[in-house]
Amino acid sequence: MNDTLKTRRDEIAAGLAEVERRITAACEAAGRARREITLVAVTKTYPASDVTILTELGVRDVGENRDQEAAPKAAECSGLPLTWHFVGQLQTNKARSVVSYADVVHSVDRPRLAEALSREAVRAGREVVCLVQVALDDDPARGGVVSAGLPALAEAIAEAPGLVLGGVMAVAPLGAEPGPAFARLRELSSALRGDHPGAAVISAGMSADLAEAIAHGATHVRVGTALLGRRKPFVR
Repeated sequence: MNDTLKTRRDEIAAGLAEVERRITAACEAAGRARREITLVAVTKTYPASDVTILTELGVRDVGENRDQEAAPKAAECSGLPLTWHFVGQLQTNKARSVVSYADVVHSVDRPRLAEALSREAVRAGREVVCLVQVALDDDPARGGVVSAGLPALAEAIAEAPGLVLGGVMAVAPLGAEPGPAFARLRELSSALRGDHPGAAVISAGMSADLAEAIAHGATHVRVGTALLGRRKPFVR
């Protein structure tokens, strides 16, 4: 192993250890078990070599938010024992590509996207877990369905061939305390599980607010910066 890779491995190992410490502390504060939380390492703008290092360190879930970056990276890492999560806003014309590598899509926010993912999953002979992205401030500009639209969209996913309704996802509203927003997401998730008991995933919380998300029932946290450092701009 050359010095550059060794240094990068040390950086990532230190980041992972700190994130694990924060998750464990949040679980203890919330009276939850660490095993209840899945850490999704968001590797956008970082190279496949970082994904390899994360895998060597025991990470098994990796997230990406741009298909044009994710598709070649997933192909390069195809031999690794990973679950790939697509966590960004998704255009319907990217559905075929995303379905080719993503095991979980966190950002389904409209029926047309669900239809496109279903069509491509059937074509590829795959089963893709889909989460409904909810706009917690009921402003869909940043992605997400308004809360009133959650039941219908969830039902459409549940009935779509090739798709499995996994649960819900949200990003805390900008400029607001994340705790109340995540509490609302937990309420929406609880109501959803009344009709779809298996839809137990709550994807919430990122580097800055993972503790608040865990306190309010998150099952998946999406962490990038705290693991891998400040990002460089992505160049197309």
